[in-house]
Amino acid sequence: MKNEGTELKNTEKADVTNTKPKVAKIKTVVKKVAVKEAPKVVAKVKKIALKPKKEEPKIKVNVYGIDGKIDKEIELPRVFNTEFRPDLIRRAVKAMRANRRQKYGPTPRSGFRRSTSWWGKGRGVSRSQRVVNSRRGAQSPEAVGGRRAWPPQLEKNYGEKINKKEKLKAKISALSATKDKEMVSKRGHKFVDDLTLPVVVSEKFEELKTTKKVAEVLDKIGVYDDIERAIKGKHVRAGKGKNRGRRYKVPKSLLIVVSDGAAVSKSAQNLLGVDVVTPKGLNVEHLAPGGDAGRLLVISEKALETMKEW
Repeated sequence: MKNEGTELKNTEKADVTNTKPKVAKIKTVVKKVAVKEAPKVVAKVKKIALKPKKEEPKIKVNVYGIDGKIDKEIELPRVFNTEFRPDLIRRAVKAMRANRRQKYGPTPRSGFRRSTSWWGKGRGVSRSQRVVNSRRGAQSPEAVGGRRAWPPQLEKNYGEKINKKEKLKAKISALSATKDKEMVSKRGHKFVDDLTLPVVVSEKFEELKTTKKVAEVLDKIGVYDDIERAIKGKHVRAGKGKNRGRRYKVPKSLLIVVSDGAAVSKSAQNLLGVDVVTPKGLNVEHLAPGGDAGRLLVISEKALETMKEW
């Protein structure tokens, strides 16, 4: 037995020693091939690196003054060249709405605090649930004042999750849709045909302190017709919501984006259907209410500069 073990060990050692020169040969061959192919690989990498990148189209828009006339022409930030993704916009808006939903349901003891009475047995009247010698019939789901069968539970979570990158992509995509005239008009907004979208206004617009002046400036620029559309579209809500502090439904009109601390943020918010936000507070639902992209955007030149960093 010992001799057999030693023979096996000797054969294993011999196999290892035989494979060593083979491995060395393979390594030398690989090195030679690598040396030959190296210049080709380097050339390919250089070709890819030196390949000219596709230039993003430069979109130029007019800057309108308080008098409604064109002051100058500027270039929009590269954010407005983002690909339009309606699927992401819908998902982001749906998630935002779901996360705002409040939990609701009856109290744990509702339906058990009964005010009903029972005649008792012996009158030929059937007992609810056929429970013998019991007064539990008063709290059954079919009885008046009884509990609800399978009521909504407070434990239910209505919220929805969305990836951070997808949420950001949806916001930028909805922002880029504001430059498309066809998409904005399809959403129902009214504006003058020769306007460049988004409507960029000068920094003096942020200094307007009264709603009357804001309305006059918007009329001169040619977007006040959209506010009139919202005024005409205001109507009483159908259903019980009108008795719960939500009496009227108002169509969405302009979205005004201004810098922090601007006086116009207070004076413009009284206009019907108008939302006033800062670039920091801008979200997908502002740009695409109901998940429909292409809102009519009025943005100040100062607020537009902050978007160059996005």
